[in-house]
Amino acid sequence: MQVASATVRGVNRLTTWWAGAADGGTALSAAGVWPLLAFLADGAAGPARAELAEALGLPAEQAAGAARELLGTMGGMAGLNSALGLWTDRTLRLREEWRAGLPADSHGVLSGDRPTDQKALDTWAAERTGGLVERMPVTLTEDARMVLATALSLRTDWPRPFDERPLRPDAGPWQGRTLVGLHRRSVRPDRIGVANTPHGYVTALKVPGDNGFDVHLVLGEERMTPGQVLAAGVGAVERALPVTGGGQLPYGHVGPGLHIERQPALSPEPVTLDVTTTAFDVRADHDLLALDRLFGLTTAKDIRQGHFPGISADPLAIGAAQQSTVAEFGALGFRAAAVTAVMPVAGSGPPQYRYETTVVRARFDRPFGFLAVHRETQLVLVAGWITDPRPYQTMPFHGGF
Repeated sequence: MQVASATVRGVNRLTTWWAGAADGGTALSAAGVWPLLAFLADGAAGPARAELAEALGLPAEQAAGAARELLGTMGGMAGLNSALGLWTDRTLRLREEWRAGLPADSHGVLSGDRPTDQKALDTWAAERTGGLVERMPVTLTEDARMVLATALSLRTDWPRPFDERPLRPDAGPWQGRTLVGLHRRSVRPDRIGVANTPHGYVTALKVPGDNGFDVHLVLGEERMTPGQVLAAGVGAVERALPVTGGGQLPYGHVGPGLHIERQPALSPEPVTLDVTTTAFDVRADHDLLALDRLFGLTTAKDIRQGHFPGISADPLAIGAAQQSTVAEFGALGFRAAAVTAVMPVAGSGPPQYRYETTVVRARFDRPFGFLAVHRETQLVLVAGWITDPRPYQTMPFHGGF
């Protein structure tokens, strides 16, 4: 099953909007939120339905089918585990046509014993993310009627690992710190480029994984916001934003953290790419209702009335919507996980140089963004902003996992 381009655009648009609200270090997965909003839209009515459709970027009547298609496509991606779960109170009467639209075997029933039910939900989250996310991001309350959740976990390894060494930035927010630096040199200058955006220049580096996923690192001008830099990254991924590749750039300082120079070489490669970045681990918890307009939940969170007659004849409103996200980037690869839930409630001697080469030298040594992307579909699965990279220890961390 191949996900439609309109759905990919909808998910990536939501990623861009959400990143625009980022403040400080974070990780987020619009791909984890989008299917939940889609199934809610399918069962919603009135203003709630219209608001959810706007957040999705699709008509509400197309939402459930698009969500099933997206989940099916993600389920077929090597290196990505994804799941959807639905749990309902024993007394909640679901409309069969809505429940039948969810993936098979996704429906469970809450026992009514909240500690037992919470433990079961937490176990589900942990098992489906390989323990990266240890519990369900929502906590069951007395008036909870239903929990609808997604979980995804992604892992990709670098075909050519980075070398790990101490990194000591000589300027910027990380000056004075010793970080886990990652260095790699290759003959692929096309994997880095510069985009000129209305807000400033952005340097974008693609780090390919071995199983169809790439991690894009994006560094903007210091005056740019995280949202502006990540939006440029999404535009570059979707090829909607022109990017000038490393092999076509002039000598000198050509973009944020990017310099091109001539230097002696041992081999006759005409252009080489020299990358230095930092390892990172980032965890974030998000209250989606705090950004209710972005996610189309403004009306739906009003517990004074029901908004989802297509889900149940019983009145339902969104009492909680949360996401927990984890991302790790190291010498050997990248992994990430996200669990999202909505809870409706009632309401190297000296060398002998013989050649010269052009070196495209990139250095990510101040806050930057990342995007984990499925190469074939251009679907952004996880995005984030790094403000606190991994510190270098006396016994250095090896491998990234």
